[in-house]
Amino acid sequence: MPPPLPILLASVLKPLDDTRMLGKFGRTLASRPGAQVHVAGRAAPQPAGLPANLHTHALLAGSRLSLARLGAQLRYWQLLRKLRPGVVFVHAPELLPATMLWQVLGRGRRFVYDVRENYALNIQTQWVYPGWARGLLARLVRGLETLAVRRASAVILAERSYAEELPFAVSAQNEQGGSGPAQAEAHTPSAPEKSRAKNQKPVLILENKYQPYAAEPAPPLLPRRLPPPTEPLRLLYSGTISELNGVWEAIRFVQHLRTAWPLAHLTIIGACQQPGLLPRLHAAVAEAGDAVTLLGGAELVPHARVVAEIGRSHVGLLPYRTHPSTARCVPTKLFEYLAHGLPLVAPPNPLWQQLVQRHGAGFSFDFQQAAYPPAAELADWLRQPAYYPHGIPPEAFWASEAEKLHGLLDSIR
Repeated sequence: MPPPLPILLASVLKPLDDTRMLGKFGRTLASRPGAQVHVAGRAAPQPAGLPANLHTHALLAGSRLSLARLGAQLRYWQLLRKLRPGVVFVHAPELLPATMLWQVLGRGRRFVYDVRENYALNIQTQWVYPGWARGLLARLVRGLETLAVRRASAVILAERSYAEELPFAVSAQNEQGGSGPAQAEAHTPSAPEKSRAKNQKPVLILENKYQPYAAEPAPPLLPRRLPPPTEPLRLLYSGTISELNGVWEAIRFVQHLRTAWPLAHLTIIGACQQPGLLPRLHAAVAEAGDAVTLLGGAELVPHARVVAEIGRSHVGLLPYRTHPSTARCVPTKLFEYLAHGLPLVAPPNPLWQQLVQRHGAGFSFDFQQAAYPPAAELADWLRQPAYYPHGIPPEAFWASEAEKLHGLLDSIR
């Protein structure tokens, strides 16, 4: 029996050590007997401890705004021709045209589209592009995704809400015979189902839950309490640094808290994709003195370093601003904080509140309010609960999603 054909996972802007593409999909698929898995993305240091059958390829070495992105398309096409993969997992819409062309030019070629964001909504609402271009770009991306989903062997959704809000996902579910997000999450075709009509395709929700590192230290003892206000308190803002994700609110929070908790300190760790924001952030960090430390900023930060910072922190902050592009999504960092038993403070988003309250993980706080409550009162709120009274929640981990990913691959090969 010939060995299985290689599996390729690809993006342009996501780094080679991306937590979803490599850390979750790549490592999960590499655990399959005889599998050879290749991950292509933006140049980044290769994580330590990769299995021998998990390989990386840089498609982009320049910035996201450079002409090198055009060259990334050529390198992707060359990689498709060289590897001759049996299945391609596409993690970025800009690789869909080349992927569909590759599929048309050969028999038995399959690809899976991993929908990581509601891209059309983000283009329209996040003010990254000029106003005259937003509507046009959003329609182009949505049309491309719709065409690709018709040709894909399966569709993966990173958020539960996408099963209802993305027209092409709803259409794929209707072909599958489903009627909503529960069907999209649960449906992994059995052997009899595989023999049904050819236009059926699996639609799965695979959330950005946490995949532990092999050498990760043991989690802290739970339930967990914070130190008294006379001792240091380490606050954490991790992940993408942006105004939408609340970096200014995180700084405001720690500065206010320090009037009652003098040794409170905020660590900001992650990369900033907004060139105009970074100089202002550096100035704000310098002005904050010993209250704030910035790790990363202009550079991508290895995820293992972020995880290490989570492990040494007392409280995680999720000071997101209310916005259509994030309101119905569960941030990856929320799963990461839950998986490490890290107490957290999150805005009053009903979806996030469910998770936080169910596990006694923290409390809600309106970071946008004009006047914060007295710092002493805020310190009391932080110190009152015994966080995680029932231990670290199993639902925060990737293991459940990994089983669904294996089932998906079995169903389409």
